[in-house]
Amino acid sequence: MAMSDIGFVRADLVPAKPAPNRTSGAMAWAQKNLFATPVDTILTLLGLLFLTWIVPPLFNFFIGHAVGPNGTVEECRAIDAGACWAYIYSEMEFFIYGFYDIPQQWRPNIVFALGAMLFVPLLIPKAPFKRVNAILFLVVYPVVSYFLLAGGVFGLTEIPTEKWGGLLVTLIISVVGITLSFPLGIILALGRQSNLPVIKTLCIAFIELIRAVPLITILFMASIMLPLFMPQGTTVDKFLRALVGVTLFTSAYMAEVVRGGLQAIPRGQYEAGASLGLGYWQRMYFIILPQALKHVIPGIVNNFISLFKDTSLVYIVGMKDLLEAVKTKNDSALEWQSANTATTGYLFAAMVFWVFCFSMSRYSMYMERRLNTGYKR
Repeated sequence: MAMSDIGFVRADLVPAKPAPNRTSGAMAWAQKNLFATPVDTILTLLGLLFLTWIVPPLFNFFIGHAVGPNGTVEECRAIDAGACWAYIYSEMEFFIYGFYDIPQQWRPNIVFALGAMLFVPLLIPKAPFKRVNAILFLVVYPVVSYFLLAGGVFGLTEIPTEKWGGLLVTLIISVVGITLSFPLGIILALGRQSNLPVIKTLCIAFIELIRAVPLITILFMASIMLPLFMPQGTTVDKFLRALVGVTLFTSAYMAEVVRGGLQAIPRGQYEAGASLGLGYWQRMYFIILPQALKHVIPGIVNNFISLFKDTSLVYIVGMKDLLEAVKTKNDSALEWQSANTATTGYLFAAMVFWVFCFSMSRYSMYMERRLNTGYKR
């Protein structure tokens, strides 16, 4: 058969076809995510109606009719006034430092600055001198911060912890609680899986006992029962009692989170470490814990966020954290009394808590993406 018998040459052009629908851009995104089906369209319209109803009043309260930082109390007392930001600006020192002596507030400022300088590089994976930085933050910084805040040495005026308050107390309790509860939780989780009956029983008893009672009970016990175990005549600072109670409470929950990560590791990983001649602690440090902790990053950060919010409960032992400082000022600042003063104070506290908790959440998602090697699907 000749080639010409099976060959074909088109004599006319193929009719032009319509251009394909756009797969990118705002219109394509809206069609795919908001108006893909009739139900989606109805829900989208209802959502737009809800936003139309709720956004204008919120905008007017927070911005439109709000009294700025340079406003006066008379403006806050106007009938159509919104948030009284002038009240927040006027009482900002109390919200941050509590009753800390005003001439000595440079000391907490130094503590804040040092903490930021040492902590931020730890969050950056490629920052140099990580080991030195971690030692300075975990060992040197707490000692320096305590002597700076408490005073009584090197000519510094002594400031009792009863005067500490506001955001200062919230950050100290949360940072100390997070720093100490994490290694304690790991030790408790390893102890619960130990083959030694005494260690395993003690760890299980501690974890189950702490998890069976609310944090308020733990704080009451730390405030009332802890001094009973001290020598006669010895007093325990109530701020230290709150730190101990919060740390022990969080460590029990952290232990269960870490234990979940340990159980997710295949048995072959343990056997592989043993086949290499590694001891128990070497296997845990180099092989098991890095994988286990990577699996449970969301649970760990969730505990950190809960701890940060639970610092508001230390008011029951007499400490004025940020929320209690706002409440105290709302009740005592008679010169700023208006219809929206108290609401503005609580909204300010809520925004501060949201900023810190949201930042922790976003950073945990970043670490999940960075460490999610070998498990992507």
